[in-house]
Amino acid sequence: MAESQTSTETDWVSRFADDVIAESERRAPGKPVVVASGLSPSGPIHLGNLREVMTPHLVADEIRRRGLTVRHLISWDDYDRYRKVPNGVPGVDTSWAEHIGKPLTSVPAPAGSAYPNWAEHFKAAMTEALDELGVEYDGISQTEQYLAGTYREQILHAMKHRRDIDAVLDGYRTKKDPAGAAKGGRKPQQQKKVDEAELEAAEGSGAADEDDGSGNTAGYFPYKPYCGNCEKDLTVVTSYDDDTTELNYTCSSCGFAETVRLNEFNRGKLVWKVDWPMRWAFEDVIFEPSGVDHSSPGSSFVVGGQIVREVFDGVQPIGPMYAFVGISGMAKMSSSKGGVPTPADALKIMEAPLLRWLYARRKPNQSFKIAFDQEIQRLYDEWDSLARKVADGSVLPADAAAYARAVGTAAGPLPSTPRPLPYRTLASVADITAGAEDQTLRILSELDPENPLTSLDEARPRLDRAENWITSQVPAEARTIVRDEPDNELLGSLDEQGRESLRLLLEGLDSHWSLDGLTTLVYGVPKVLAGLEADAKPTPELKVAQRSFFALLYRLLVSRDTGPRLPTLLLAVGADRVRKLLGA
Repeated sequence: MAESQTSTETDWVSRFADDVIAESERRAPGKPVVVASGLSPSGPIHLGNLREVMTPHLVADEIRRRGLTVRHLISWDDYDRYRKVPNGVPGVDTSWAEHIGKPLTSVPAPAGSAYPNWAEHFKAAMTEALDELGVEYDGISQTEQYLAGTYREQILHAMKHRRDIDAVLDGYRTKKDPAGAAKGGRKPQQQKKVDEAELEAAEGSGAADEDDGSGNTAGYFPYKPYCGNCEKDLTVVTSYDDDTTELNYTCSSCGFAETVRLNEFNRGKLVWKVDWPMRWAFEDVIFEPSGVDHSSPGSSFVVGGQIVREVFDGVQPIGPMYAFVGISGMAKMSSSKGGVPTPADALKIMEAPLLRWLYARRKPNQSFKIAFDQEIQRLYDEWDSLARKVADGSVLPADAAAYARAVGTAAGPLPSTPRPLPYRTLASVADITAGAEDQTLRILSELDPENPLTSLDEARPRLDRAENWITSQVPAEARTIVRDEPDNELLGSLDEQGRESLRLLLEGLDSHWSLDGLTTLVYGVPKVLAGLEADAKPTPELKVAQRSFFALLYRLLVSRDTGPRLPTLLLAVGADRVRKLLGA
């Protein structure tokens, strides 16, 4: 076995890989290691759901790097019921409510979609994003599995042991105690709040399926048929015979009734708290993470651990509870809300390695935010600083591990930008030029005259991501518009010191016409005016003078007190136009 590339003392991925390999060798020696994720295409699959995939992906990839065979299963829970019409989905209106209760694969796709049904529409964007992120996986459609009768023996087994399942579930059900005192039970109103919070947290994971098979006057049944007439799961099993597998049900939605034999009937599924542990045993899953909402008593993961052991003679996967992922300025994400950012949205404004790094550098139990606002510029600065440390060998082991997992997989490196210019610089240039390629190339080629950029392809795909960020995330009122004519009124009101500061700047333009040179120039002008050397350390008084000088330049160039970094702005405006606007 090849050695891990990183120290397990500093790298959470390697530590989990060690545990998973050891557990796999104990349970199934000689067989491929199996890790799993589950995604429900009930609506846009958001960046919080991506942690369900990235955590096992990173562990699986480390196992592959060690030369072992591993399968990463992604179960598409597309046979789940359509629970409600999500807000803010283009091409969807209130008429979709008529499909509530049907399997997701039986619900029409949003209007204008090229896909055959609701599930396939929302799976498509996620599969494309996973491909760009370098995630290798085996996709499993639960619609295909159930309709093909793949789980028939497991369904019959669950129905045969339905009383055992009911007894397990009953041990976690809240006791009906109005005082809320018996055995630590919650008051009914408290339980309602907790249940709603857990349902929101579990949205899109399958765990939000409210019906666990209880509440049936004919007894407990862990299987729900989809109606043979209206296709909805608003059905009630009225009887079941273990010997003949004959099942009777009625539909409370359309009134349809039917008698079927489960040993040949495939149009239905196990309730979620039974379905999940059944699949653990069926697929021999060794590792599967779950959200922090599953750590509560009575949650799907906790209950499933007992059901897989006592009913399906299996073993619960090992795996961490992962914390929520947020967006800068937004609360915890729930796919029940419209407009929640997806991996595809993130990949429009950042490169795949950066997005992978956000998930790799934080332990699963640590929450973090993904920046869609100005914070993305600082994030890219941090990323570029890390790359320099990796290159010069000064990087810490844990940071080196996260970087290596971000830039490539066991299959090889991910696509990268040949000349990774600072993201904030590219964004500023895109802001000023409005995407004009000739102007963009002129400005970028002047950033480093000794090593000029010769083609915009050298700066891609990072340049494209920065342009997308400017056009999609920066409000119109915050965009930069360079003046067409000088502000003669402001120029005429300047005192001697103001006029001298502009003279010194204009005098030094030609000899400082590069990003570094202009940086030295704009910071140096207030120093010279103060009688200091250009490399003098700033004092509090000097910093005040610099801010005043910068504000003057911004007002003369873009009619605001702030804007893109001045060296970049000056390069973008061009020397001749700068001279015109500064009253040369």
